[in-house]
Amino acid sequence: MAEDLAELYRTTFHSLVRFLYRKVWDQERAEDLAQEAFARAVEHRPERAKGWLFIVAANMARDEARKTARERRHLTLLARESPDHTPSGAETLEGDMERARVRQALEQLAPRDREVLLLWDSGLTYEEIARHTGLATGAVGTTLARARRRLVAAFERTGDRAHAAR
Repeated sequence: MAEDLAELYRTTFHSLVRFLYRKVWDQERAEDLAQEAFARAVEHRPERAKGWLFIVAANMARDEARKTARERRHLTLLARESPDHTPSGAETLEGDMERARVRQALEQLAPRDREVLLLWDSGLTYEEIARHTGLATGAVGTTLARARRRLVAAFERTGDRAHAAR
C-alpha cells in the first residue's frame, strides 16, 4: 500500500494542488491541503485512493472556506468595516485580472457545475466524478458540457463588466 501511495503521490499531487488552488486561490494553502489529504490517505488507506483524495481535499477546502467566511464576518463586525475588497496595485496587472475574471466566472456557477468542472480538470474519470457528486455516470458528460457553456457565458459577462467599469 505504501508503494501505491508513493506512486499516486508522484502522479497525482500536482493535479490535486491545481484542483485545490481553484478552490482556495492560494498556491501555498493548496499545497498544504494536498499534503494533508495524502497524510489522511496514509492513515485511512482507502481502496480507491485517487478519488478518495479529491473528495477529502474538496471537503477540507470547503470546511476551510466556511471557517474563513465566519472569521471574515466576525472581523468585519468587530472592525465595523465594509466587507468589500479593495484591489491592490498588483491586482491591476493583466494576468491577475484574467485570473480574477476566471474566479468570478467560477463563483457564478452552481456548486455542482463548479465541482464537476474542477474534478474533470483535475483528471478524474467520469466514474470518479459520478461517485463524488452523486450524479449518474451517464449524466456526467451532459452536466460537464452544460457547466462549460455556463462558465464561458459567465466569463464573458465578467469581461463586459470590466470594460464598462473603465
